[in-house]
This record gives sequence, structure tokens and C-alpha cells, in this order.
Amino acid sequence: MRKLITTKFLAAFFALLLIGFSGNRVFAQLKEPEVVKLPQPKTPLSEGYHNRWGADILLNNFGFGIGGTYSRVVGPYTQLTFRTGITGIRNDTEQNFQSFITGQQIIPNKYKRALGFPFLFGIKHRLFPRKIADNFRPFISGSAGPAMAFTYPYLDDADNNGFRTFNVVSTPYGPTLQPVERVNDFFTGWKNGHSHWGLSGSIKIGADIGSFKHPFTVEFGYFFYYFKSGLQIMEPKKPTGYNQSGFPINPVPFYDAQNYFGTPQIRLTFGGMW
Repeated sequence: MRKLITTKFLAAFFALLLIGFSGNRVFAQLKEPEVVKLPQPKTPLSEGYHNRWGADILLNNFGFGIGGTYSRVVGPYTQLTFRTGITGIRNDTEQNFQSFITGQQIIPNKYKRALGFPFLFGIKHRLFPRKIADNFRPFISGSAGPAMAFTYPYLDDADNNGFRTFNVVSTPYGPTLQPVERVNDFFTGWKNGHSHWGLSGSIKIGADIGSFKHPFTVEFGYFFYYFKSGLQIMEPKKPTGYNQSGFPINPVPFYDAQNYFGTPQIRLTFGGMW
């Protein structure tokens, strides 16, 4: 009996001892380590830079474009920007067809080509500077300003009737439409061009990648032109039929001038700061 009591006593003693050690370990785990302070993010000002220049490459629904950028640092994470360049402008309804034999590209019902020259003043602000490494600096930007468009003939409209003139010609295979007026190439018709003034703007998200001295910038966003009087890019008239001699007759209104031209846009910028 005494042996059994002694065994129970020893078991209870060792159990209490283990609980004591376990409690010490649990208490030690509740003690939190000291918070390590993150270093202050680098900025153009902390690195001694106040200005930036850049060369832009643009890609949007209008095609390919080039441009230039200047920005001025006005705060640790904020810059004022100015951008200009040259882009194409296209009507929403344009469809491009290419001959597999000659390689010639034809856009049915196109009347004029248009080039755009935006002059954009904006602001750019860096995002999450304390959470993302300094060699990848995301930002948002917005800009707006005047724009000039230059339009010149795509179609050599010799009779000035507002559409490409075709005659009906009899062939062994039946009546066929034969074009009377030619389509100009890209460098033809500039002397007959006209300028138009309007507005342009953009809103984008992007990132500066690499060092502050020679950053590479990628931007994705939306870009637009607006011209109050519109641009007549597609044929303003079309014939309703042909007379017995095969000439078009009774032209009626066809395409209206377009005021608003918007497109998603990707912009790549190479340059440096000083």
C-alpha cells in the first residue's frame, strides 16, 4: 500500500514539474520581437534629380506613334509632365484590305488621312512607395491639353463629288464597276491638307523601372481626341445609282464628320533624369 502511495506521489510531482516548464515555454513564446523599421523610400529629390526627359513609343488602335516627354519633380512622389508627339487618327468604321497579288492596301469609303499632334499637360503620382521596392515604382497619371489634326486627301477626288467615282463598264462577264479616281499614297496630297484644332487627354497607370537616373517606363491607359467641328475621314456622300451611260447619279449624304476619337494605348518611354 505504501509503495502504491509513493508511486502516485512521484507521478503527481513530475506532472506538476512538467506543467511548470511548459508554462514557462508558453510564456516565452508570447513575447513579441521588436519591430524593425523600414528604411525611407528613395525619391528623385533624395537622389538629387529634379527634371526628366524621355523619348516615347506609342501603340494604339490608330496605329504606331512617337513622341517626347518632359517632367518636373514637385514633390517626393509627384511630377508635373508635358508630352507631345504624332499619332494617326482613324474613323471607327475603317476596315483595311490588302491585295495578296500587288500588296496594295485599300480602305473602302475612306476619304482623307489624318495625323494628330497632342500637347498634353499633366500630373503623375507614385503609388505605394513604402510597400514596393524602389526599382519598381508604380504610378497613376492624367493629362489634358490642346491638339492639332492635319487631314489630307486619301482619295484624289478630281470631280469633288465627295466619293470615289466608278463607271459601269460592260465586260464578257457582265457589268463591272471600274474606278475613275485613284487612291493617293501616304506622301501624296499634303499640299491639299488642312489643320484642325481640338482637345486631347489621357488617363493611365504605369511603372518606372530601374534606377532614377535612367528609368524605363511602361504605361497602359486610355487616350482621346475631340474636335468640335469634326474630321471628315470617310466619304461624305455616295451615289444612289448609275445612269444609262454608266455614270453615278443622285449622290446622298453618307458618313458624317466624327468628333470623338478614343483608344486604349500603350506607351514606352526611354530617357533620363538630371
